[in-house]
Amino acid sequence: MKHLGLYVHIPFCKQKCYYCDFASFAGKESMQNDYIKALCKEIRKTFKEIDEYIIDTIFIGGGTPSILSVENMKILFNEIDKLNKSLDVEYSMECNPGSLNEKKLKTMKEYGVNRISIGLQTTQEKLLKSIGRIHTFNDFKNTFELARKVGFKNINVDLIFALPNQSLDEFKETLEIVCKMKPEHISSYSLIIEEGTVFYRLYEKNKLDVVSEDVERDMYNEGKKILKKYGYEQYEISNYSLKGKECKHNLKYWNMEEWIGVGSSSSSYVNSKRIKNISDIKTYVEKINNDDMCYEEVIENSENDNIEEFMFMGLRKVEGINEMEFYKRFNKKLDDIYKNVIKKYEKEEFLVRNKGRLYLTEKGMLISNIIMADFLI
Repeated sequence: MKHLGLYVHIPFCKQKCYYCDFASFAGKESMQNDYIKALCKEIRKTFKEIDEYIIDTIFIGGGTPSILSVENMKILFNEIDKLNKSLDVEYSMECNPGSLNEKKLKTMKEYGVNRISIGLQTTQEKLLKSIGRIHTFNDFKNTFELARKVGFKNINVDLIFALPNQSLDEFKETLEIVCKMKPEHISSYSLIIEEGTVFYRLYEKNKLDVVSEDVERDMYNEGKKILKKYGYEQYEISNYSLKGKECKHNLKYWNMEEWIGVGSSSSSYVNSKRIKNISDIKTYVEKINNDDMCYEEVIENSENDNIEEFMFMGLRKVEGINEMEFYKRFNKKLDDIYKNVIKKYEKEEFLVRNKGRLYLTEKGMLISNIIMADFLI
């Protein structure tokens, strides 16, 4: 029996945030009905072709999945409901406080969604406006309380630090406020200025007041301390949870397990193949309706590709790489490939090797991208 994760992409947004480079589109809500019909057709076709599977994690991401109408939510949930799911499936959905209400939350709960991820990013109103968010902190607070009232017992809150003009004290204040609300999970990401975003265009024109590397490092370190104080354990570079509330779906990515992606611009990883769907919504809908392939790219990973990805993804986790798992997958020992790289970073105290595991130290996590580049074969 093949255990799979399912990722479902909803590409619609009310407004594109200034830092966002995800495949999401504002002002295309008129295509929502056609898109959901095509998406359901892709789900049916995809799983008809897979023998003996069980889905143990589902993640509906975007875009802004909570922008869907209640009617379209029901159509999508009914289609997902027909799939073979484990009894303890983790069923997550991303939400934006500016597009959620009690009726939508009740619909999600009724159809089995048991984990929601709410994008907040920061609690300060001036910063929310400056990054293009469509909600206030009060909107978030009301959404969070409403979700608790409806019965959601597993909530993640997304935060971003090192925002333009953000001070260390403002980030610490955000964390203190959010931690006191007691979500089960907090994702705390450092801002990356991506090409094609509003922030990138401003940065190119020297019109973006970026935080210095020293302040960014302080935010990361101080953030870890505050989160630990409130009982949140770090289990991945940017992710923290209360005991037993780690995101199982994201762990599939970091553990190099298999998942199927459906919807425009979604990605799959199955049978050592990486498959990416077409990004353009209109083209995606047309291809699905015409029974054409909606793939944009299919890459068959070589063994070296799989080894590199196993290292990159595994070293993101606090627990790091399991050496026995590496040997089982690739019939090679870590030292056969990486002996010199590992020794180099052990000597500099960026890596630790202990009890069959290889993992980054706290200071290693601060330069993880540099270290991971050395694991290219």
